[in-house]
Amino acid sequence: MPASLVYALTMLAAGVGIPVLAALNAALGQRLGSPFAAGVVLFVVALLAAAVVVLLTGPAPLARLPGTPRHLFLAGLFVAFYVLSITSVAPHFGVGNAVFFVLLGQLFSTVLIDHFGLFGAPVTPLSAWRAAGIGLMAAGIWMTQMG
Repeated sequence: MPASLVYALTMLAAGVGIPVLAALNAALGQRLGSPFAAGVVLFVVALLAAAVVVLLTGPAPLARLPGTPRHLFLAGLFVAFYVLSITSVAPHFGVGNAVFFVLLGQLFSTVLIDHFGLFGAPVTPLSAWRAAGIGLMAAGIWMTQMG
């Protein structure tokens, strides 16, 4: 199987997982009476799952952690913000509406990251054709929420 197909299928599964995560954790937050407690539970489960994968694949890369630029750890804050915000907002705003705005934010930040090659990403300039495609994606996301 070509690597690009494996990557595409992996990211498709991750995309399917985002609204499922939102719905499950929002329901957990409601059941516990605290979206923040639900976030803690989610991160403990995620930490355990990631630790198992690291142990199975070899923990040697963790030895490079002390020399890692500190700004790279901000990713953890972004995932915490996402989980806590979606867990708090989805029960009141709806999973579809919450994920709709997440997708719009992803389109916007993706354009900036790719166009300027931020954080070491390959540079993919924003052409008129690409902008039109992103606009169509945004319109499609909006249309799914209108019906």
